Amino acid sequence: MRKLKADAICEAVKKMCILAAHKLPADTLSAIKKSAGRETGTAAKILKLCLKNADMAQKELIPLCQDTGAAVIFAEIGTELFIEGDITAAIFEGVRRGYKEGYLRKSIVSDPLFERKNTADNTPPVIHYSFIKGSKLKLTAMLKGGGSENNSRLIMLAPSATLADIENFVIETVKSAGSKSCPPLIAGVGIGGNFESCALLAKKALARKIGSSNKDKRYDALEKSLFKKINNLKIGPQGLGGKTTALAVFIEFAPCHMASLPLAVNLGCHSNRHTEMIL
Repeated sequence: MRKLKADAICEAVKKMCILAAHKLPADTLSAIKKSAGRETGTAAKILKLCLKNADMAQKELIPLCQDTGAAVIFAEIGTELFIEGDITAAIFEGVRRGYKEGYLRKSIVSDPLFERKNTADNTPPVIHYSFIKGSKLKLTAMLKGGGSENNSRLIMLAPSATLADIENFVIETVKSAGSKSCPPLIAGVGIGGNFESCALLAKKALARKIGSSNKDKRYDALEKSLFKKINNLKIGPQGLGGKTTALAVFIEFAPCHMASLPLAVNLGCHSNRHTEMIL
């Protein structure tokens, strides 16, 4: 049984929050560069500005976006790993330190309806725990902005729903969002599970590497079809028209009850802020 101190987790989460806020992942950067080469006029100019913004953010440690998001942490814990200390407290403190030391905007309010008072340290984060084989801890930090999150949707379809019904829902979600999700976007799609797990599938999908293929050929074909149709909307970068509305469409799926077909779409903006670390 391997041991890992909670202090190491705290330090890792702090570093991940700062890194995700300031450095665009290489796959996202590459996708924007390729898209800029295919665009002309205003769309090309906007994508080049996105690249300039990413370069400045990394070099000068300026956040990629003023909305530095809610911290979403996926913690995959090895079954042969013993954590010395409180992992939840360590993650909270890591987020707290990351947002303070990285000079990141604090966006979390303590009560959603009545007080809406800022917690002043961007806690609590949203934490998802799961268990994996081995003796390591895999952490994924995702800083999820309010704009793209607000335009995400979930629907409980009947099992008789067709592929066309599913595609139409995803496409209409992107179309309805328009410029509000700060395109070019990444569309995370969750299919199956139940009401709450379907939304989590869509969130997890956003952390996939751009350019990767779905392991299931059927879902891979659906991803490619959705990607083409979303870009045919010609919403374009920042909603000003163009060939590039989406940088990627990713699908995660799970078994579900025979009487239902949950479907969720979680949109991510072009500041695709996430990073991972294995301890």
